[in-house]
Amino acid sequence: MTVLVVTGTGTEVGKTVTTAVLACAALAAGRSVAVLKPAQTGVTGDERGDADEVVRLAGGVTAVELARFPDPLAPATAAHRAGLAPVGARETADAAAKLAAEHDLVLVEGAGGLLVRFDGAGSTLADAARMLGAPVLLVAAAGLGTLNTTALTAEALRAREVDLLGVVVGSWPREPDLAARCNLADLPVVAKAPLLGAVPEGAGAYDPAVFRAAAAGWLAPALHGTWDVARFTGEQAPV
Repeated sequence: MTVLVVTGTGTEVGKTVTTAVLACAALAAGRSVAVLKPAQTGVTGDERGDADEVVRLAGGVTAVELARFPDPLAPATAAHRAGLAPVGARETADAAAKLAAEHDLVLVEGAGGLLVRFDGAGSTLADAARMLGAPVLLVAAAGLGTLNTTALTAEALRAREVDLLGVVVGSWPREPDLAARCNLADLPVVAKAPLLGAVPEGAGAYDPAVFRAAAAGWLAPALHGTWDVARFTGEQAPV
């Protein structure tokens, strides 16, 4: 796996922090890492974007942002409102392939969910993943409602013949409720893909040194981590 595409079941599910966790674990395993953000929305000028946040948390990664648009909207809409050229799936795939020639791992972080439109032609992150032949890692919410959005995203990937590597819970609550606890067992069933990690709620606010030291413990061995899915789900199982 040279390129891994990171998407979410929606916005604010922990994609950027999860991308930083993935970068940390890969770096600790001795791999060179690049992070590609095709379209950053909701930031202007010198404001920090998602790729910058990954660098802050993970450290020594190459960060590339292809375009940024000021409105916090879907990339196609934000580009149109700004009067700027959008970044499509082909540009995304080409940039990722170029980075992959120079790095062991390229993490491509999308905006919002899988089928958010990049441009007027309707290209999406799923299209870029298919062009690259790259697997997708799905970052999901922990609580009520996540099973539906996870199942829909997994179904959309299968329909496009894109491999779903697995699911990571992007923000595991400090005090998980019944739905979150039950979802640990149900997420891999509805996704038809393994559960590969759980990132603690608020991890993005950790001191970077603490974050880097702990990151591998939040991911399964398939992602260069040490997280034990059977132990975690067993400990969190509802009584």
